[in-house]
Amino acid sequence: MIPWLLDSDPALRWQVERDLAHEPAEVWEATRARIATEGFGARLLAHQDPDGQWAGGAFFPAGFTGQEDGQPWTATTWSLNTLREWGMDAGALRGTAELIARNSRWEYDDLPYWGGEVDCCINAWTLANGLWLGADVAPLASWFSEHQQSDGGWNCEWVSGSRRSSVHSTLNSLKGLLAFEAATGDSSASRAARHSRRSGEEYLLERGLFRRLSTGSAIAPWITVFAYPFRWFYDVLNAADYFREASLHDGTAPDPRMAEAVEHIRAARQPDGTWLQAHRHAGRVWFEVDVAAGEPSKWLTLYGTRVLNWWDSAAG
Repeated sequence: MIPWLLDSDPALRWQVERDLAHEPAEVWEATRARIATEGFGARLLAHQDPDGQWAGGAFFPAGFTGQEDGQPWTATTWSLNTLREWGMDAGALRGTAELIARNSRWEYDDLPYWGGEVDCCINAWTLANGLWLGADVAPLASWFSEHQQSDGGWNCEWVSGSRRSSVHSTLNSLKGLLAFEAATGDSSASRAARHSRRSGEEYLLERGLFRRLSTGSAIAPWITVFAYPFRWFYDVLNAADYFREASLHDGTAPDPRMAEAVEHIRAARQPDGTWLQAHRHAGRVWFEVDVAAGEPSKWLTLYGTRVLNWWDSAAG
């Protein structure tokens, strides 16, 4: 399986080299450096507009009316998310933070880009992307503690009156807060963010990552349906990989309350060790980066394998 995974785009290959093949740093770092000049990364960079944006918009492409099938994934936020998650060096986007500060405004109330807006997920991505590119986004870290629900999580619909958290919003918020901690070290702001993060993690963990707290039943069928790219969607594989990263960052063992969710991930593994793509999230893309539904996905196989390796290593 490892040779199959290594025969891939640099954006995926370097992670296989680091996390599964355990190559020396000089090997995977050299592969990672190729993201900006080869394959998916270079193709996505080529779509950047002269004003620093992608597709002429912050969260939606210019001219988007909402009439097409699915949410488009081509605008600035989604393109930055993708490049950052692939591991592209921020140096390849030198000057982008300043261009976006001058030229990009949120579709919501025409707010300035790096100040964020009212959506938890959008603010989490803005926090992570801004830290990566060197923008001043520190105020967004405290925004999460101010907008955390009483149950410990977050909901992007809080502005419409929701008082109950969402697993989607909570996971995306946690990713942003973890990025902030990793970038800022043991500062007072980082310690405050850690307190919010721990409360949000508890919201997911006390539900075993997939159950309703009220009934113990699964939140929804999609909780164990895996599709790459994850976008904003929650599933137990996406959540478990977050907890893997948080565990490695914190130097802590996996939480045993994840056990049943991890077994759902294990059950989806095919006899040949791969995971299948369930579907593609509808919406406009620059280009496809993974296989069609029903085919073995190298991306999902990377995620699934490293989650199980992390979990099983701690257990054994």
